[in-house]
Amino acid sequence: MRGKKLLAAFLLVLVIGMSGCSADRVRLVNRRNSMKLSIGMARGEVLNIMGTKTIHTLGIPSAINNPYRSEVLYGKNGKTLEVLYYYTDIQRRNGAITDDELTPLVFDDDILIGWGRGFLQENIQKYEIRIR
Repeated sequence: MRGKKLLAAFLLVLVIGMSGCSADRVRLVNRRNSMKLSIGMARGEVLNIMGTKTIHTLGIPSAINNPYRSEVLYGKNGKTLEVLYYYTDIQRRNGAITDDELTPLVFDDDILIGWGRGFLQENIQKYEIRIR
């Protein structure tokens, strides 16, 4: 009986340890891939570099989507921007992926025009985009 409890405890520690590692791996791969990006790349080329698959992890979160999420932003004069968010940073090790842990990639007419929170904020102001 004691052996079973020790084995169960060991497996629990192993699973908890691995869950962080696989989420860390996704984050690090996304960071490394983002260094291959350049302004003017076509959306398809960016997706080939950054990936489009859901990565299953052990523990919490149990899966990480690539891109994690996306949105279309509408500005004045009919301007639209597409934003793809990739998991690249960690602020808290709590099992949740929050907005401040995502890097936005910003597209205009399927062309990468920039990335990062600062870049996104500049364009929100430039095109008078209303965020809900």
